[in-house]
Amino acid sequence: MNTEKDNYFVAVKVFLEDGKGNFLITKDRFGDFDLPGGRLLPDDFIVPLEEVVTRKMKEELGGEIRYTVGKPVVFMRHERNEILFDGTKEKRRIFAVGYRATYESGDILLGRNHKLFEWVSVKTCKPEKYFTKGWLRGVREYLKIVQLDEENRK
Repeated sequence: MNTEKDNYFVAVKVFLEDGKGNFLITKDRFGDFDLPGGRLLPDDFIVPLEEVVTRKMKEELGGEIRYTVGKPVVFMRHERNEILFDGTKEKRRIFAVGYRATYESGDILLGRNHKLFEWVSVKTCKPEKYFTKGWLRGVREYLKIVQLDEENRK
């Protein structure tokens, strides 16, 4: 067994729900689908994660959007090859805390790293159409949680 410690980037992700049975996904500049949120910066080490969520949501969805953040509901591990500033690719592993949030109002104004967004139905979403690897597992887990919540309300 390998006893070498692994290194992960840490991120926050948001399952933003519109109150009509949909959640928001984005598509980044590399053509990959994503959830709002992103990695912590070095200065975020002692910042409450909810404040990191606020910063990342503003960066990615603009300052006009209003929402309420709930509790973390999903924990994800994702691995991908990223294009670095010099054009080379390098494997990155990301550990993400997925928060559930409710959209309240405001226009979505995508930041520089995303080119489109889409509201996707929780009931009919086929997550494999949009996501791969750890993000796919996380979205599937989120969809199961939403389904269980709905069943418990009946």
